[in-house]
Amino acid sequence: MQSRSKQAVLFSVKLLLSIAVLVYIVRGLDLRQLRTHLLSVDPAMFVLALVLIFFQTFILNGRWELIMRALGVSLDWLAGWRILMISLWFNQVLPSSVGGDAVRMWLLRQRGVQWPDAVKGVAADRFTALIGLIALMVVGLPALILRVSNQAAILAIGALTVAGVAGTIVLLTLDRLPKRLIELPAIASFVRFGALVRFLLLQSERRGALFGSALLIHLVTAVACYALARGVGAQLSLLEAALLIPPVILLTAVPISISGWGVREGAMVASLGLAGVPSEQALSVSLLLGAVSVLTGLAGGVIWLASPERGSYSADKAAKAANDNAAGDASPSFGPGQGEEASSHP
Repeated sequence: MQSRSKQAVLFSVKLLLSIAVLVYIVRGLDLRQLRTHLLSVDPAMFVLALVLIFFQTFILNGRWELIMRALGVSLDWLAGWRILMISLWFNQVLPSSVGGDAVRMWLLRQRGVQWPDAVKGVAADRFTALIGLIALMVVGLPALILRVSNQAAILAIGALTVAGVAGTIVLLTLDRLPKRLIELPAIASFVRFGALVRFLLLQSERRGALFGSALLIHLVTAVACYALARGVGAQLSLLEAALLIPPVILLTAVPISISGWGVREGAMVASLGLAGVPSEQALSVSLLLGAVSVLTGLAGGVIWLASPERGSYSADKAAKAANDNAAGDASPSFGPGQGEEASSHP
């Protein structure tokens, strides 16, 4: 009961934040012009964005499959894609994207994957995506400095990039700290997780494909945003989209709102504004991207309705099990073959 109350409070806070940010953004905009942009978007560009985001699920699944194989877990491609699509559906109906991750872990467990491997696989997938995003921001920062005259914005994006790099380096090298420190319960889990991600990116056989997919996924999002921008008549180049969309993705990933709504819109308006895109058009791009994400999630909802696991699913139990096992995982080894082999067929 207490857990449900906490969830209700958390949901209310996130909902209020999403609404507050959206109200703050639109209060100074021409709502008639915003409505015109949304209703007159080029159908071909909207469909292109939808196809790109749907295609992105295949890349996402490929990356996740590589991670699971590195853990010694055999995950059939179609089964993994089905689980991923279902998690995208839950991302749209639960307070934050963490809900979809809990569902992914639970569905893996239903297929015989041990909880520690399910938690590691999903968490490593998330962090690998974050590293790819930070890498794009690092590579794009010099070009951004040359193209953007707003020094405050450059400092903000630069600080965000430096913080991301520093955080990544710290996590990946925690096991280099003195033994008495890394054995402390408060950081032991982070030490093991950092060792896992470092193994995946530097030592696994498919590290090139893994890192490449982490980069490609975000570039696909940038191209989808470019298509939507062109669809509403915004003057945004493909290079500008590749430079300005990664910071938006990074801020949207922070689980402080309902599926990123509000935060994404604020970040998009600020970021595309650096390229001279009017706020009404930038907000239109963000809202249309949200609509594309919802449509992709609805496809996952259809798959969930036909899923045999639906009858035994409990949101409370899935979240509790995922949290308990994430906190309680004490496995020290992350090399190939350390996970239990599990067959996963659709």
